[in-house]
Amino acid sequence: MKKIHLLFFLPIFLWSQDLSELINISQKNKLIQSSQETVESIKDEYSSVKRSYLPAVSIGTSYQNTNRESQSMPENGYTSYAKVGLTIYDGNKRYNLFKSYKSYIKSSKEDLSALKNEVALDVVNYYYQYLTLEAQKDAKQKEIEQLKSEGNRVKNFVDVGSSTTDEYDKIESRIQSSIFDLNQIELNIITVLHTLEYVTGEEVSINAGSSIKDININSDFKAQRPDIKSLEYNIEKLKYDARQEKSGYLPKITLDNTYSYYDRNYKDNSIAMDYKDQNVFSVNLSWDIFNFNSTGKKYSAKYKEYLSKRSNYEYQKKKADTELKTALKTYEIGKVKVKAAQASLKAATSVYDSIKSKYQNGLVDNVSFLEALTEKYDALSQLKSSQYDLEINKATIIYYSGKNVGDYVE
Repeated sequence: MKKIHLLFFLPIFLWSQDLSELINISQKNKLIQSSQETVESIKDEYSSVKRSYLPAVSIGTSYQNTNRESQSMPENGYTSYAKVGLTIYDGNKRYNLFKSYKSYIKSSKEDLSALKNEVALDVVNYYYQYLTLEAQKDAKQKEIEQLKSEGNRVKNFVDVGSSTTDEYDKIESRIQSSIFDLNQIELNIITVLHTLEYVTGEEVSINAGSSIKDININSDFKAQRPDIKSLEYNIEKLKYDARQEKSGYLPKITLDNTYSYYDRNYKDNSIAMDYKDQNVFSVNLSWDIFNFNSTGKKYSAKYKEYLSKRSNYEYQKKKADTELKTALKTYEIGKVKVKAAQASLKAATSVYDSIKSKYQNGLVDNVSFLEALTEKYDALSQLKSSQYDLEINKATIIYYSGKNVGDYVE
């Protein structure tokens, strides 16, 4: 019979996921896949741009028919050609364009890393929110169990007339209130699970026991987040974009070589065809020497965008440093909070045991007993909550320092 029970619950254990597994699953969600596709798209676009600067070969043919034949224009004929073109110099536009794309790719990769780490931190938050709610649920169930036990004891006294019904009614009222609180906690648990399923893209069943590795608060933590690096590469991209516009001030040089073959049909047989094919090689130079300062305005617009993004980068960088400092301070406060919660639970348990004994001996009323009972289980919930908050605090420090949150899960 025990083996049957074990087999029945085995799938539940197999499906349960710890924090590390949840993070690994979340790294494959649709949002991250979309970001990965964006990176690949930019890479392909860059490859296309580079190839556009290689020699271009084109071929073509045309048919002509005229009603006024001449030496240069037969009655009808075909002209076929093959053309090779190459850009030799474009005012350094190519150099800056390639640099811009390289920075763009780096920025998009950092965006992807930032998204992965942000999702990992979200999973850590939801994981410990779930465990906190489970702890609250367990404490509330124990509280209800105690209340029901005490309610049954008081009811027996009421039945024999040695206690009044108002004492029993107060306990029963507290039981119903606690049941309502329990239902609310269970609803919050379902909400967290559904949110985790949305983030991971899979149905989840959480297995407790994971923790975040301890961190050395005295270490030299620096904010090197990938989202900040992305901004840095983005302003680098805009700098090269602005320089591209300045290429409009400079000349462009191209090479062309065109081979043509002529199949001419003269109606007048006396007209001799000079040649059937021709090869033309040309070096071309073009230079926009005046365009009402259109080039200057384009450069100015791009440069101002660069300055704007650079100012935003400096702001976000300082903000990241502040967020890391705040996270470090929050972690220190969190450790103190855990110690305080442990002391509160110890005191609340001691008070409850004392009042329970006095209450059962008729030395205190049930109001004092109920308050002591609630304080004991509230203190138990608060301890679990503060301990799980501390784990979240550690993960937050790791995130704000730019390290991979998933690497610190154990």
